[in-house]
Amino acid sequence: MHIRIICPGKTKQKFITLGVAEYVKRLSSYCKLEIIETADVKLSSSNTIDIVKQKESVIIRKHLKRDNYVVALDEHGKQFTSEEFSGFIDKYRGKRNLDFVIGGVYGLAEDLRKDADLLLGFSKMTFTHRMIRMLLVEQIYRGFCILNGKKYHY
Repeated sequence: MHIRIICPGKTKQKFITLGVAEYVKRLSSYCKLEIIETADVKLSSSNTIDIVKQKESVIIRKHLKRDNYVVALDEHGKQFTSEEFSGFIDKYRGKRNLDFVIGGVYGLAEDLRKDADLLLGFSKMTFTHRMIRMLLVEQIYRGFCILNGKKYHY
């Protein structure tokens, strides 16, 4: 299974970079996980928040693969328990690859949200778009551990 996480901007916070790298390494025995960091679009006098989100959407769409199942992270999306999330992974394992899309500072453009196969919410709380990368990779790892009976999830 090939899982891709597509997100705007590079993470400069070392603790996030190290955390993501650790889980990507752990996941290597279960799947191929790829982080695709797209160009970061900045807010300016000519770039309103809506324009920033739309430009990021255009850039993200260039990386989406037509046959992949697209999961957009959204604060209003469906929330899973870790066990339910592992079941979601299992449902597509060996059948379809997954593209997880994380919005930028201002979230995702409405068209990208509507076109996603699933809107996934982590919590009613808000997380930074960079922090959620690490949380998502950890949950993917946890999901594979649950599926494989590993002693990581109690």
